[in-house]
Amino acid sequence: IKLMKKTVLVIAAHPDDEVLGCGGTLAKMARNGFSVHGVIVSEGITSRNDKNSSTLLMNLRRENKKASKIIKFSSMKLLNYSDNKLYTVDFLKLVQNFENIITKLKPSIIFTHHSGDLNIDHEIVNRAVITASRPLKKCTVKKILTFETPSSSEWKFDTKDYFIPNYFENIEKYLKYKINALKSYKSEMRKFPHPRSIENIKSMAKVRGSIVGYKYAEAFKVIREIKD
Repeated sequence: IKLMKKTVLVIAAHPDDEVLGCGGTLAKMARNGFSVHGVIVSEGITSRNDKNSSTLLMNLRRENKKASKIIKFSSMKLLNYSDNKLYTVDFLKLVQNFENIITKLKPSIIFTHHSGDLNIDHEIVNRAVITASRPLKKCTVKKILTFETPSSSEWKFDTKDYFIPNYFENIEKYLKYKINALKSYKSEMRKFPHPRSIENIKSMAKVRGSIVGYKYAEAFKVIREIKD
Protein backbone atom coordinates (compact mmCIF):
# COMPACT_ATOMS: atom_id res chain seq x y z
CA ILE A 1 0.00 0.00 0.00
CA LYS A 2 2.85 2.37 0.80
CA LEU A 3 4.31 1.81 -2.69
CA MET A 4 0.91 2.39 -4.27
CA LYS A 5 0.55 5.74 -2.52
CA LYS A 6 3.92 6.80 -3.89
CA THR A 7 3.08 6.06 -7.53
CA VAL A 8 1.96 8.78 -9.92
CA LEU A 9 0.96 8.48 -13.58
CA VAL A 10 0.65 11.12 -16.28
CA ILE A 11 -1.30 10.21 -19.41
CA ALA A 12 -0.68 12.79 -22.14
CA ALA A 13 -1.80 12.92 -25.75
CA HIS A 14 1.49 13.94 -27.40
CA PRO A 15 5.22 14.03 -26.67
CA ASP A 16 5.95 17.31 -24.79
CA ASP A 17 2.43 17.61 -23.30
CA GLU A 18 3.59 15.77 -20.19
CA VAL A 19 6.25 18.42 -19.56
CA LEU A 20 4.21 21.43 -20.68
CA GLY A 21 1.37 20.46 -18.38
CA CYS A 22 3.06 19.22 -15.23
CA GLY A 23 6.82 18.88 -15.79
CA GLY A 24 7.76 20.89 -12.72
CA THR A 25 5.40 18.98 -10.44
CA LEU A 26 6.56 15.61 -11.79
CA ALA A 27 10.22 16.58 -11.33
CA LYS A 28 9.37 17.59 -7.77
CA MET A 29 7.56 14.34 -7.04
CA ALA A 30 10.29 12.20 -8.61
CA ARG A 31 12.84 13.85 -6.32
CA ASN A 32 10.66 13.42 -3.25
CA GLY A 33 10.10 9.68 -3.18
CA PHE A 34 7.43 9.18 -5.84
CA SER A 35 7.66 6.67 -8.65
CA VAL A 36 6.67 8.73 -11.69
CA HIS A 37 5.36 7.01 -14.82
CA GLY A 38 4.32 8.43 -18.18
CA VAL A 39 2.10 7.34 -21.05
CA ILE A 40 2.14 9.20 -24.38
CA VAL A 41 -0.90 8.23 -26.42
CA SER A 42 -0.23 9.66 -29.90
CA GLU A 43 3.03 9.76 -31.87
CA GLY A 44 2.61 13.51 -32.42
CA ILE A 45 3.92 13.91 -35.98
CA THR A 46 1.88 12.43 -38.84
CA SER A 47 -0.87 15.08 -38.88
CA ARG A 48 1.71 17.60 -40.11
CA ASN A 49 1.86 16.06 -43.61
CA ASP A 50 5.63 16.27 -43.70
CA LYS A 51 7.54 14.16 -46.25
CA ASN A 52 10.17 13.41 -43.60
CA SER A 53 7.64 12.21 -41.02
CA SER A 54 9.53 8.97 -40.28
CA THR A 55 12.74 10.89 -39.55
CA LEU A 56 10.87 13.48 -37.50
CA LEU A 57 9.14 10.72 -35.55
CA MET A 58 12.43 9.07 -34.60
CA ASN A 59 13.82 12.45 -33.59
CA LEU A 60 10.77 13.21 -31.43
CA ARG A 61 11.16 9.87 -29.66
CA ARG A 62 14.78 10.71 -28.89
CA GLU A 63 13.68 14.07 -27.53
CA ASN A 64 11.07 12.37 -25.37
CA LYS A 65 13.68 9.99 -23.98
CA LYS A 66 16.03 12.84 -23.13
CA ALA A 67 13.28 14.90 -21.49
CA SER A 68 12.12 11.86 -19.49
CA LYS A 69 15.60 11.47 -18.00
CA ILE A 70 15.64 15.11 -16.93
CA ILE A 71 12.26 14.82 -15.19
CA LYS A 72 13.33 11.43 -13.75
CA PHE A 73 10.48 9.26 -15.02
CA SER A 74 10.61 5.67 -13.74
CA SER A 75 9.00 4.53 -16.99
CA MET A 76 7.69 6.03 -20.23
CA LYS A 77 5.30 4.16 -22.52
CA LEU A 78 4.61 5.35 -26.09
CA LEU A 79 1.33 4.01 -27.50
CA ASN A 80 1.89 5.50 -30.99
CA TYR A 81 -1.70 6.14 -32.03
CA SER A 82 -2.03 8.40 -35.10
CA ASP A 83 -1.63 12.09 -34.33
CA ASN A 84 -4.88 14.09 -34.05
CA LYS A 85 -6.90 11.04 -35.09
CA LEU A 86 -7.92 9.56 -31.76
CA TYR A 87 -11.52 10.16 -32.84
CA THR A 88 -11.01 7.23 -35.26
CA VAL A 89 -9.94 4.88 -32.44
CA ASP A 90 -12.51 2.62 -30.81
CA PHE A 91 -13.16 4.40 -27.51
CA LEU A 92 -13.70 1.19 -25.56
CA LYS A 93 -10.33 -0.18 -26.72
CA LEU A 94 -8.63 3.04 -25.68
CA VAL A 95 -10.25 2.88 -22.25
CA GLN A 96 -9.28 -0.77 -21.85
CA ASN A 97 -5.70 0.07 -22.81
CA PHE A 98 -5.61 2.69 -20.06
CA GLU A 99 -7.27 0.31 -17.61
CA ASN A 100 -4.55 -2.28 -18.20
CA ILE A 101 -1.84 0.32 -17.59
CA ILE A 102 -3.52 1.55 -14.41
CA THR A 103 -3.99 -2.01 -13.14
CA LYS A 104 -0.31 -2.74 -13.72
CA LEU A 105 1.16 0.45 -12.24
CA LYS A 106 -1.41 1.00 -9.46
CA PRO A 107 -1.05 4.79 -9.29
CA SER A 108 -2.74 6.75 -6.55
CA ILE A 109 -2.53 10.02 -8.54
CA ILE A 110 -3.17 10.60 -12.25
CA PHE A 111 -2.45 13.74 -14.25
CA THR A 112 -4.06 14.25 -17.65
CA HIS A 113 -5.43 16.88 -20.04
CA HIS A 114 -8.18 19.38 -19.37
CA SER A 115 -11.48 18.38 -20.97
CA GLY A 116 -12.00 21.78 -22.61
CA ASP A 117 -8.78 21.86 -24.66
CA LEU A 118 -8.94 22.86 -28.31
CA ASN A 119 -6.96 19.81 -29.43
CA ILE A 120 -9.31 16.87 -30.07
CA ASP A 121 -6.76 14.31 -28.87
CA HIS A 122 -6.56 16.07 -25.50
CA GLU A 123 -10.33 15.98 -25.13
CA ILE A 124 -10.54 12.27 -25.94
CA VAL A 125 -7.63 11.34 -23.67
CA ASN A 126 -9.28 13.21 -20.79
CA ARG A 127 -12.54 11.32 -21.21
CA ALA A 128 -10.83 7.95 -21.61
CA VAL A 129 -8.61 8.47 -18.55
CA ILE A 130 -11.53 9.41 -16.30
CA THR A 131 -13.51 6.44 -17.62
CA ALA A 132 -10.61 4.04 -17.10
CA SER A 133 -10.06 5.24 -13.53
CA ARG A 134 -13.69 5.30 -12.41
CA PRO A 135 -13.90 4.76 -8.63
CA LEU A 136 -14.67 1.07 -8.39
CA LYS A 137 -13.69 -0.82 -5.24
CA LYS A 138 -10.37 -2.15 -6.60
CA CYS A 139 -9.31 1.12 -8.25
CA THR A 140 -6.12 2.52 -6.72
CA VAL A 141 -6.59 6.02 -8.15
CA LYS A 142 -7.46 8.40 -5.36
CA LYS A 143 -6.81 11.69 -7.11
CA ILE A 144 -7.21 12.92 -10.69
CA LEU A 145 -5.76 16.27 -11.71
CA THR A 146 -6.04 17.93 -15.11
CA PHE A 147 -3.42 20.36 -16.39
CA GLU A 148 -3.30 23.24 -18.84
CA THR A 149 -1.42 22.78 -22.12
CA PRO A 150 -0.07 25.97 -23.74
CA SER A 151 -1.36 26.37 -27.33
CA SER A 152 -4.46 24.31 -26.59
CA SER A 153 -6.12 25.12 -23.26
CA GLU A 154 -6.09 28.90 -23.74
CA TRP A 155 -7.16 28.73 -27.40
CA LYS A 156 -10.61 27.24 -26.72
CA PHE A 157 -12.10 30.69 -26.22
CA ASP A 158 -15.83 30.09 -26.46
CA THR A 159 -16.52 27.30 -24.00
CA LYS A 160 -18.14 26.82 -20.62
CA ASP A 161 -15.31 24.39 -19.86
CA TYR A 162 -12.47 26.91 -19.87
CA PHE A 163 -9.52 25.94 -17.68
CA ILE A 164 -10.03 27.40 -14.20
CA PRO A 165 -7.54 25.90 -11.71
CA ASN A 166 -8.33 25.06 -8.10
CA TYR A 167 -5.04 23.38 -7.14
CA PHE A 168 -1.52 24.81 -7.31
CA GLU A 169 1.90 23.21 -6.88
CA ASN A 170 4.90 25.28 -5.80
CA ILE A 171 7.72 24.58 -8.29
CA GLU A 172 10.19 27.30 -7.29
CA LYS A 173 12.99 24.73 -6.94
CA TYR A 174 11.89 22.61 -9.91
CA LEU A 175 11.07 24.98 -12.77
CA LYS A 176 14.64 24.53 -14.04
CA TYR A 177 13.97 20.83 -14.71
CA LYS A 178 10.81 21.65 -16.65
CA ILE A 179 12.63 24.24 -18.75
CA ASN A 180 15.56 21.92 -19.46
CA ALA A 181 13.19 19.11 -20.42
CA LEU A 182 11.33 21.43 -22.79
CA LYS A 183 14.62 22.52 -24.33
CA SER A 184 15.13 18.84 -25.16
CA TYR A 185 11.94 19.04 -27.24
CA LYS A 186 13.58 21.23 -29.88
CA SER A 187 11.16 20.11 -32.60
CA GLU A 188 8.10 21.10 -30.54
CA MET A 189 9.12 24.39 -28.97
CA ARG A 190 8.59 27.69 -30.76
CA LYS A 191 9.86 31.26 -30.60
CA PHE A 192 8.11 33.89 -28.49
CA PRO A 193 5.33 35.06 -28.63
CA HIS A 194 4.12 31.54 -29.42
CA PRO A 195 2.53 29.90 -26.32
CA ARG A 196 5.00 26.99 -26.58
CA SER A 197 8.03 29.21 -26.12
CA ILE A 198 10.41 29.04 -23.17
CA GLU A 199 9.71 32.69 -22.38
CA ASN A 200 5.97 32.07 -22.19
CA ILE A 201 6.35 28.91 -20.08
CA LYS A 202 8.39 30.89 -17.54
CA SER A 203 5.80 33.68 -17.61
CA MET A 204 2.98 31.21 -17.01
CA ALA A 205 4.84 29.77 -14.02
CA LYS A 206 5.25 33.30 -12.63
CA VAL A 207 1.57 34.13 -13.10
CA ARG A 208 0.37 30.87 -11.54
CA GLY A 209 2.85 31.33 -8.71
CA SER A 210 1.78 34.91 -8.04
CA ILE A 211 -1.82 33.78 -7.61
CA VAL A 212 -0.85 31.72 -4.56
CA GLY A 213 2.11 33.66 -3.22
CA TYR A 214 5.04 31.82 -4.82
CA LYS A 215 7.61 32.75 -7.44
CA TYR A 216 6.67 29.82 -9.68
CA ALA A 217 3.82 27.33 -9.68
CA GLU A 218 1.87 24.95 -11.91
CA ALA A 219 -1.91 25.03 -11.90
CA PHE A 220 -4.35 22.14 -11.99
CA LYS A 221 -8.02 21.34 -11.72
CA VAL A 222 -8.99 18.61 -9.26
CA ILE A 223 -11.48 16.29 -10.94
CA ARG A 224 -11.78 13.81 -8.10
CA GLU A 225 -10.14 13.20 -4.74
CA ILE A 226 -10.93 10.32 -2.41
CA LYS A 227 -9.71 10.25 1.18
CA ASP A 228 -9.34 6.84 2.84
